[in-house]
Amino acid sequence: MLDRTQPEPNQSAGDLASDGVQEHVADDKPQGFRPLNWLKRAGQFFFALSFSSLTRRIVSLNLAGLVALVASILYLSQFRAGLIDARAQSLLVQAEIIAGAIAASATVQTNAITIDPDRLLDLKPGETYGGSDEYSPLDFPINPERVAPVLRTLISPTKTRARIYDPNGSLLLDSRNLENVLRFPLPPPAEQPGIIERGKVAVRTWLNRGDLPLYRELGPENGNGYAEVGDALQGQKRSMVRVNARGEVIVSVAVPVLRSRAIHGALMLSTQGDDIDQMVTAERLAILKVGGVAAAVMIMLSLLLASTIAGPVRRLADSAERVRRRIKARIEIPDFTRRRDEIGHLSGALRDMTSALYSRIEAIEMFAADVAHELKNPLTSLRSAVETLPLARNENSRARLLEVIEHDVKRLDRLISDISDASRLDAELQRQDAIPVDLRRLLTTLVSVANETKLGHDVAVETRFEGRSPTDTFAVSGHDSRLGQVVSNLLSNAQSFSERGSKVRLTCRRVRSEIEIVVDDDGPGIREDALERIFERFYTDRPHQGFGQNSGLGLSISKQIVDAHGGRIWAENRPGPPDADGTPTIAGARFVVRLPAL
Repeated sequence: MLDRTQPEPNQSAGDLASDGVQEHVADDKPQGFRPLNWLKRAGQFFFALSFSSLTRRIVSLNLAGLVALVASILYLSQFRAGLIDARAQSLLVQAEIIAGAIAASATVQTNAITIDPDRLLDLKPGETYGGSDEYSPLDFPINPERVAPVLRTLISPTKTRARIYDPNGSLLLDSRNLENVLRFPLPPPAEQPGIIERGKVAVRTWLNRGDLPLYRELGPENGNGYAEVGDALQGQKRSMVRVNARGEVIVSVAVPVLRSRAIHGALMLSTQGDDIDQMVTAERLAILKVGGVAAAVMIMLSLLLASTIAGPVRRLADSAERVRRRIKARIEIPDFTRRRDEIGHLSGALRDMTSALYSRIEAIEMFAADVAHELKNPLTSLRSAVETLPLARNENSRARLLEVIEHDVKRLDRLISDISDASRLDAELQRQDAIPVDLRRLLTTLVSVANETKLGHDVAVETRFEGRSPTDTFAVSGHDSRLGQVVSNLLSNAQSFSERGSKVRLTCRRVRSEIEIVVDDDGPGIREDALERIFERFYTDRPHQGFGQNSGLGLSISKQIVDAHGGRIWAENRPGPPDADGTPTIAGARFVVRLPAL
């Protein structure tokens, strides 16, 4: 039996952990709850939060969506279209009333026939007196001098512009210049607007233009250039909506001036440039105010949302960075698993990963210590034999020393091979993809090989598959070569402890959702205190064999392979019939392997 001393555990991690706890407790001493400290901490928190890339993205995306929504409302607002329609209808009604008043009271009265005596004497035989050549008895032209007072009275309170055209489309009267009745000069050009004003005009034009035509001032003789005036002179009333050069909406209507069903001209009413825009601007300002309040609320909510995302992510990243820098001391990852969201899942995954990393590091350290310890024994023995060899007095002593050297060399070779196999086992299991493994075929092949070679022992192996039918499959997901190594180790171990002529029994069955493999032998069994220790590295308990015949890694490697496949392995003793004194006996050892079934 190999007398092996376990390496003492590393105390540095515990010391560092205790020091960290003391330091943490010292840092958490009450500092008071003064308002200045609270405000300072809050300011530092929001300052750090505002410079977080994730926070900026959340706030920017939320604000971008809100801005797009407000812009769409401003651009597609139905208030403007409804206001324009209502304004056009009111102008039509107003224009019809004014046109009726003009037709009733503002035309030249030609009902009385004026006779010129001198011209009457000049008439030739057969000629008739046709009255004045200026007006026909049936023609009632609009008198601008009589229209002006009526137009001023009706138009002034409405803040609209009125223009009267004769049947030929020439301008008779414009409410902008009621003093010059027939003709008036155009207003002087305005001064060149500044950058701010041009920007306002550009924005207003973009918002108002759409598919509306551009409004242009036409000359006094070009009244027919306005489509609504041309239709009015044909006896139809019409309205038009245009946009001027400043982006302001102009609504204009034209109605015919009728008397005795005769068209005497056309009346055109149009709104001022800022009439509709003032109401639309007020409505848009209200929308912008609501958007501003919504933006403030959205920024606060975005910051709160970011604090629940960016803050925990930053803490997890800082902890991961500390783990990278201080790999020798355990760093606790913040626990957010109670959140039940992606951050909680990330926290749990990082905690599990860190725990597995520390466990792997500790296992590597322990494995390195065990390897150094196990290699030191044969090296020490080999060194002593080599140093003693020149001092041997006879051939028998020299031969015994050479046997010791050969034994230690074989032991070193065996140890190095098993250590190499154990060290690359994890990497090999991680690189290879798991595939379905048919245990019936695998176990049958392994048992056939074991019976043919018997592994240096005269011990046969028999197998039995327990299922509902002989064709039942026993399939698991894993690596067939490594699972075969586990079964080979168990069969070899059972044969090595069995007496010559005995049998080793291998049974495979399904236990609920698992496949169970049982290897029974008729050996002396396992001591109760060694049932768990036999799976430790370099542990061996073979009193019947010579020193150094086994590396003690076979069962440890088997357990490592089974654990990697998500299974379990354990050892137990098979109870035998009690002896004459009624004391329980041991019929042999039993190794049980359970793997998840497909």
